[in-house]
Amino acid sequence: MSVQAPSAVIMIRPRHFTPNPETAADNTFQTEVGPGRDEEIAGAAFREVTRAAETLASAGVTVHLFDDEDASRNDSVFPNNWFSTHAGGRVAVYPMYAPSRRTERRADIVEMLKSQYRVMDVVDYSGLEHDGAYLEGTGAMVLDHMTRVALTARSNRANPIVLERFCSQFGYEPMVFDATGEDGTPIYHTNVLMCIATGFALAGLGLIRDERRRDEVRDTLAEPGREVVELSDHQVYEFAGNAIELKTPDGLVLALSSRAAASLTDAQREVIERTCRILPLEVPTIELAGGSVRCMVAGIHLARRPVDVHPMRDEAVLT
Repeated sequence: MSVQAPSAVIMIRPRHFTPNPETAADNTFQTEVGPGRDEEIAGAAFREVTRAAETLASAGVTVHLFDDEDASRNDSVFPNNWFSTHAGGRVAVYPMYAPSRRTERRADIVEMLKSQYRVMDVVDYSGLEHDGAYLEGTGAMVLDHMTRVALTARSNRANPIVLERFCSQFGYEPMVFDATGEDGTPIYHTNVLMCIATGFALAGLGLIRDERRRDEVRDTLAEPGREVVELSDHQVYEFAGNAIELKTPDGLVLALSSRAAASLTDAQREVIERTCRILPLEVPTIELAGGSVRCMVAGIHLARRPVDVHPMRDEAVLT
């Protein structure tokens, strides 16, 4: 069984999704949308999340799907930025860079985790926002649960002091590097750059411009015997790195967007399919906000309680 791939996830279905102008300055993956399309975009995003959750559930993944009616939360569809879960019953809650995103943290979701999974400890770093220190969860960090390394690209959203504190308390080794786009802008989240699965890793190593550091990252990804699949810069911007390996009763699947899947070469697919079934999800509207499938899915790495619990308000459990 893989410690890397969770079998249950949390997703948020927003009623008022739209690309967030507050995050556009440092998110070069984001697409500007003209005026007058808010209702159209919100409706399309709602349908995309619904279909994605149903597809994952049909594949055998347990999906805890929460609705969000708050019109002020543009990016609530990306819950992996504000919390993460960890083996041993631990939950981390993170400080967010954009003020408009800080209300995405929801006590009802943490309470659901406590009621349905074994949660021993919740470590809340969100107070560090008052010190201008941010760490946007498993967007800012890509966690290797097998080798206990937290790979992190330097950005506004990954403060090194908060990273060190998280790693010390949760038992990871930080590995920090610089990664930039063609215009020199830092990659805003590490999880658009790479995906770590059990038997392979997808990584846009060319965006790590320092050759020595690039080799060190490649070696770290390969350390437990993984095959490293190098993504081109173009594939990174097609969200091929923004994928997540999930566990189902029938084996492992790699969830990624249809756009990302279409960018893969036959040779890359061959490596992935040795251990995973590729599971494309159609989320083009969500991708306007600069994130894709990995950003939409918060994995649950917690032990399930043995009792059945009724869904909470605003939650649907899809299995």
